[in-house]
Amino acid sequence: MPEPTPATGALQKSSVLVTGATGNLGREVAARLQAKDARVRALAHRRTGPRPGVESVTGDLTDPSVARAALAGMDTVFLVWPLLDTDHAHPLIEALTEAAPRVVYVSSAAIDDEAIRQSDPIVQVHADMEALLHGAGLRPVVLRSDTLASNTRGWASQVRAGDVVAGPDIARTPVVDERDVADAAVAAVLGVQEGELDHETYVLTGPEPLGRADQVSLLGAALRRPLRFEAVPAELARARMLADGRPEQLVEALIAASLHRPESHQVTDHVERLTGRPSGTFARWAVDHASEFN
Repeated sequence: MPEPTPATGALQKSSVLVTGATGNLGREVAARLQAKDARVRALAHRRTGPRPGVESVTGDLTDPSVARAALAGMDTVFLVWPLLDTDHAHPLIEALTEAAPRVVYVSSAAIDDEAIRQSDPIVQVHADMEALLHGAGLRPVVLRSDTLASNTRGWASQVRAGDVVAGPDIARTPVVDERDVADAAVAAVLGVQEGELDHETYVLTGPEPLGRADQVSLLGAALRRPLRFEAVPAELARARMLADGRPEQLVEALIAASLHRPESHQVTDHVERLTGRPSGTFARWAVDHASEFN
């Protein structure tokens, strides 16, 4: 992996397309870029209310006309791929090749560059997207993010209902605050616009590996409640998620991740290299977001 070079300097008036703009990460990135006086165009799958100072495009990245319209006039793209396969990514790749913007792609820290196949479908699709972007000659800056702290928002209803969070367990990894990933993403956008980053790969992690039981315990400490995690067998977890109305493909991918994704102790300083400060702890995230679980 190339040695990362810190991104410095002030953001010039520029144009950035933010995909996944209504998600936990995308909205953080859009807000930060807007604060830096960038021209921000937000692409979302569903129509949302207007955001002052932000252009909005509604549609699907797999639609060639949507992809071309969203990219028109954009210098840089912050790219989050929303699907669990790349079967329908070719219209986007073609539009990116035609428009030739700089690309900052959010990928997965769980990718094993030596593996023929990745541990689960979620990691595999990120590896496949990286390959497509590189194969098209787009020279993306790749941000391989570890598990986002914001994923724990999915436990909110259980926390409000009682002191047990039940679900499929997953191997310990250095969970990363999505705000740190957003700051790193903005720094990467700065870097590619100023010509300081090209074809780089960063691995963005939190400061320590955590399992779900660790996260639940830390969330309980922030709420001053004795929360505990209860691991649910894969078949029961699958049945519950399907009953909740989650798409079958997503459920199967989540179950595969819980069963097959390996534990990771890889803690990097790449957040600090990009942003100038170390990554924050999950305990800090839990304190800052405690009100969302009450």
